[in-house]
Amino acid sequence: MRNTRIAAYEDTPRDVIASGNDYPSGTLLPNHTHKRGQCLYAITGVLTVTATEGTWTVPTRRALWIPPGMEHAVHMGGPTSTRSAYLLPTIAAKAGLPEHCTVISVSPLLHALLYEAADLPIEYVLGSRDDLLMRLLVDEITRMPTLPLNTPLPQDPRLARICRSLIQSPSLEIDIDSMANKAGMSRRSFTRLFREQTGMSFSSWRQQACLLAALARLGRGQSVTQVAIELGYSSTSAFTAAFRRTLGAAPSHYLLPQDAA
Repeated sequence: MRNTRIAAYEDTPRDVIASGNDYPSGTLLPNHTHKRGQCLYAITGVLTVTATEGTWTVPTRRALWIPPGMEHAVHMGGPTSTRSAYLLPTIAAKAGLPEHCTVISVSPLLHALLYEAADLPIEYVLGSRDDLLMRLLVDEITRMPTLPLNTPLPQDPRLARICRSLIQSPSLEIDIDSMANKAGMSRRSFTRLFREQTGMSFSSWRQQACLLAALARLGRGQSVTQVAIELGYSSTSAFTAAFRRTLGAAPSHYLLPQDAA
C-alpha cells in the first residue's frame, strides 16, 4: 500500500490511480485540492470533510466522492485508515459522477477493489488485468447508493460564519432568534434567506448538524447517552428516534461495516 501524498502522482498518465493512508486520531488535513476527482474511503474511523458547500460525515466503511478541484479539509475521528481512488476529470464526467461532494455506500466488491488498487503500480500496464480492475472500480463507484450525511452551508458570508460556528459546537438549544441576532438580521429575513440558500428550514438544518456531530462522536467511542445529553436531546430514546427519522436508520447502522449492519 502506498502511504504518501498523492500530489506527486496526479500527473501520472493513467485514468485512475490509487493510494492508502493511515492517520492517528485527530489528524487534520487542512484545505487542499486535487486535480482529479477522489473517492475517499474510510476503512476505520469516521471522517469529517468540510468545503465551502457544506460538511460531510463519512462513517466506517463508507466513502465520499469529491469532484475535481473541490477545496476541502479532512478531520480524522479516531485512528483512521483510508483508501482513495483518483479519477481524471474526463473519466469522472464520462462516468456521470456528481459535481458535488456525495457520501456513498461501499459494497463488498468496491471494498475489495479499493484495497487491491492501492497496491498496484502507479503506471500499471494499459490493457492488463490491473487496467481492467481500475475500469471496474470506476464502474462500481457509479453504482453506489448515496447517503444523506451532509450539512449544507449557505453562501451568504454572515450565515456561513454563524453556521460554521454552530457546526463546531452543535446544540438543539440554539434558536432562530439568537442566530438571526448574530447575523445582524431580522428573524423573517434570516429564515427566508436561510431556506433559499440551504434548501432547509433552520430547525431541520440544526437537527442535521447535531445528528452528524453525534455520528462523529459515537465513532470516537462516546456513549449514546453522553452524546444525546451534550447535544440537548431530552433522552436517548428521543435522540435515537430523531436519528432514525432524519437519517433513515439507527446510529448503529452507520457505525458498523455494511455487511454487518
